[in-house]
Amino acid sequence: MAPFVPVIGRKSSGRVLGIVLSVVPLGLFLLFIFDSLNVPLAGAAPVVYQWIPQVGVELAFRADGLSLLFGMIITGIGAAVFLFAGGYLGDGPDTTKFYIYILIFMGAMLGVVFSDNLLLLFIFWELTSLSSFLLIGFKHKYFESRYAALQALLVTGLGGLSLLAGVILIYIDAGTFSISTLISNPALVTSSENLTLIIVLLLGGAFTKSAQFPFHFWLPNAMEAPSPVSAYLHSATMVKAGVFLIARMNPVFTSVDLWSDTLLIFGGYTMFLGAFLSLKQTDLKRILAYTTLSVLGTLVMLTGYGTEAAYKTMVIYLTAHSLYKGALFLTAGAIDHATGTRDVRVLGGLVRK
Repeated sequence: MAPFVPVIGRKSSGRVLGIVLSVVPLGLFLLFIFDSLNVPLAGAAPVVYQWIPQVGVELAFRADGLSLLFGMIITGIGAAVFLFAGGYLGDGPDTTKFYIYILIFMGAMLGVVFSDNLLLLFIFWELTSLSSFLLIGFKHKYFESRYAALQALLVTGLGGLSLLAGVILIYIDAGTFSISTLISNPALVTSSENLTLIIVLLLGGAFTKSAQFPFHFWLPNAMEAPSPVSAYLHSATMVKAGVFLIARMNPVFTSVDLWSDTLLIFGGYTMFLGAFLSLKQTDLKRILAYTTLSVLGTLVMLTGYGTEAAYKTMVIYLTAHSLYKGALFLTAGAIDHATGTRDVRVLGGLVRK
């Protein structure tokens, strides 16, 4: 769809372009709802296309309860962001570029959550980092935007290298990149002599993407991005990719104390750190960013508990947060657009104004 955006954009206003393009995520959202009613919670059989069979690289995709949930969040929030962005950004070539970037990002996120091959997941994972760099630095005329975009790219890019190293070690020891195979037979990995290193590398990738301590600093700085970007990437999708990876691999490592303890410690600390730092902020979007840090820490910690009740709580909280925080970021954007400031010290009495 992205290659056709410039053609549509030349003949349409930004608002009309947003309405037209929102049909794509909205259609996918309805498709995922239908699939969620028909696909077993444990998942359907993977759809596999051979890519590089000599080294076990396949285009393997699989739908289950977790991937369909994320798919609905990615496309549902995406449709709302498309509709909002048309009016927020106005007309012009920059609006067209915005829609191209966000369509690429949306496709990459869907690739991450539906991949059943770790190497394929990594490729989509890196594509989310690259497209988020373009979106965070969308206001590239400003130094702060360029700095925030580069910082996010470096942190998540290094995390991607950590993830790749962990994926390669898994293949060396288990002989497969297939996620469903690893879930059905965790001993392929948990009996490995490199188990500790694998866990450290995988969590390094997940923690950088989901802004867990000590990699939390890039997320508040990324608030230099336009509000539609913050609503989409930094509340509903990109920052949840790390949580998704942890939840996806949790059945493989849930019996390993190092995995669970690390999630509990770092998730719990990030939860308290984000909540504390949010109290010191005066910028409306930075307040939302630090409370998002707190929520991400909570989600990681709940996954680390490993019980069915904790997992259900994590899923409900993840869904609720995506809905309300996305709406709050869009509201913050509307306030900034109308008043020219995000300083909460001067934003009192908005109803009267």
